[in-house]
Amino acid sequence: MINNTKNKVIIDHSHHIIYIILLFGLLIISIFLTSPSNTPSFFPLQLSLFNPSKQINERVYYKDDLERALVGASTENKTVIITIVNKAYVEGDKAMLDLFLDGFWHGEGTRELVNHLLIVAMDQTSYERCKFLHLHCYKLETDGVDFGGEKLFMSQDFIKMMWRRTLFLSDVLKRGYNFIFTDTDVLWLRNPFPNLYSNQTIDLQISTDKFNGSQENPINTGFYMINSNTKTIALLDAWYAGKDKAIGWKEQDVLIKLMKDGMFKQLELNVRFLDTLYFSGFCDDSKDVNVVATVHANCCRSISAKLADLIVVLHDWRRFKNANQTSTLYGWTQHVNCWDSWKN
Repeated sequence: MINNTKNKVIIDHSHHIIYIILLFGLLIISIFLTSPSNTPSFFPLQLSLFNPSKQINERVYYKDDLERALVGASTENKTVIITIVNKAYVEGDKAMLDLFLDGFWHGEGTRELVNHLLIVAMDQTSYERCKFLHLHCYKLETDGVDFGGEKLFMSQDFIKMMWRRTLFLSDVLKRGYNFIFTDTDVLWLRNPFPNLYSNQTIDLQISTDKFNGSQENPINTGFYMINSNTKTIALLDAWYAGKDKAIGWKEQDVLIKLMKDGMFKQLELNVRFLDTLYFSGFCDDSKDVNVVATVHANCCRSISAKLADLIVVLHDWRRFKNANQTSTLYGWTQHVNCWDSWKN
């Protein structure tokens, strides 16, 4: 009789436990069905149960696609690395974009920088390629102008594309973002930030074709870092406005003229010209591979020539790293393809 009573108590307790489990299960299911997402996730569910102030899958609303892309790529201090590509830079046996990314892979302290890289695509093909690579991507609207194919240096289409780029970058500044602009034909062999001033006192840090230490260096707009403020926004407004008065000039030529005409001083811009020892190019090779951060395929006319010689640069870099050389006498292979590109 006692045993029967004990068994009945145990059975009753078992029923209570089963009922509790079923009720808990129904509670979870009801929360899941009423949540804004149909994707089950343990941790958001846990937060909603024990901390009701937390919202499941909290949504952020952006002004537009560009704002979404900038937020995704920016650092905490709203700095973004920006490069611009078109179809010609993403197609071929070895595309320029792929080589550009190879530089980040083989560089020193550069891999994590890709998290802050925004690829701006000027056509659908380059945009799709960017998305396929799972990068931060933005498709730039070009008002029906075809910027898809290769634009030879100083051709009319090349000049139009450079001005469209300038207008876009002005928009980025006006949204409060600082940025490094880099051409896609720049190999990042080392993290350049240690060689760039990160404080807000320097408005513009810009690369040069040849560094002479003066205030009239031959600047190159293929690589520069700029802070967003009223002075730099005014500079880019004046820069873009100059396009209609300089028919046949590329945007770099107009910026050089503004500099020589005293625009930098007029705006009280603090400008730093980057030494080719650290930020080099084919116009003026770095004399020390131990410190060089970037190599730009400037002074070169065609994409095919740039590709061929940049591949050689990357081979030189990898050979240097594998040999653990520390000599400043280590030299670069000559950029034969780029020199020859001017003969055609």
